Amino acid sequence: MGIVSANQHVVLTPLAGGVSSDIYRATVPGGVICIKRALGRLNVAADWQVPVERNQYEVEWMRVAAGIVPGAVPVILGEDRQAGAFAMTWLPPDEYPVWKKLLADGEADTRTAAAVGDVLGRIHAATADRPDIAARFATDALFHAIRLDPYLVTAAQAHTDLSRQLLALVATTASTRRVLVHGDFSPKNILVGAQGPVVLDAECAWYGDPAFDLAFVLNHLLLKGVWRPDRRSDYLAMFAALCAAYRLRAAWEPWTALESRTAALLPGLLLARVDGKSPVEYVTRDADKNTIRAFARAHLLRPVSSLTMLAHAWAA
Repeated sequence: MGIVSANQHVVLTPLAGGVSSDIYRATVPGGVICIKRALGRLNVAADWQVPVERNQYEVEWMRVAAGIVPGAVPVILGEDRQAGAFAMTWLPPDEYPVWKKLLADGEADTRTAAAVGDVLGRIHAATADRPDIAARFATDALFHAIRLDPYLVTAAQAHTDLSRQLLALVATTASTRRVLVHGDFSPKNILVGAQGPVVLDAECAWYGDPAFDLAFVLNHLLLKGVWRPDRRSDYLAMFAALCAAYRLRAAWEPWTALESRTAALLPGLLLARVDGKSPVEYVTRDADKNTIRAFARAHLLRPVSSLTMLAHAWAA
């Protein structure tokens, strides 16, 4: 990538936490940077093979997002598409804690949730109905392989009586092309900095349905209430704050249409995080898994069009 010369010393320290890439803290002359290289087979129990060219779309997503919300993504320092690797700025964990860790520790700040919703809404709004962006992120096959198949299709195979409902969600999501989608908009991929959220890991980038990103992050706020039941009401307050901030930016289509797709998709993603290829690691008790299954199944069979109604049902 031209970052160091052949005779300069580099120290690579592998970082934990990723299932889809090798990630390193690299000490180079002049400072510390971060290196990421995509894996062809993801580090999960299931046999999950994914094309490594997704790395280039992650870099492109970050470049687009940086032009919309400066500071909301790391700076790209170099790229090696042939190797499926790129370099970016290093963000020290003590200054940029992972949002997932803060949530796990019980820190439920609605201001952070609102800032996350605002960043997502700004990126979606700035890329809405843009043929140029759509052409750069025509990654339908990749998105199906990384997201729709391992989540919703796999859940449909585990719950054959819900196959029609789950595959209908796949069809709706796949055929809706409105904005630049991150695809893995999760608390584990969001850092909380002094100037606001910083978004990582956009290797699922796709021009498609904004409901996927919104449902994906809201799904995690519901699931955190299983992890920390004592803070469930706080996480639901964050759910509401994130939705409200996002809605202020969502002007490309009627909110009722976007909300309805999001509310329909969310139960499918809940079920997928128990019975898909990438189950959440912190839901381990069978009783909790069955509670999630029961809630998701009920709302797949009887969908609601309101995210507030869905949150109230989860609270109950």
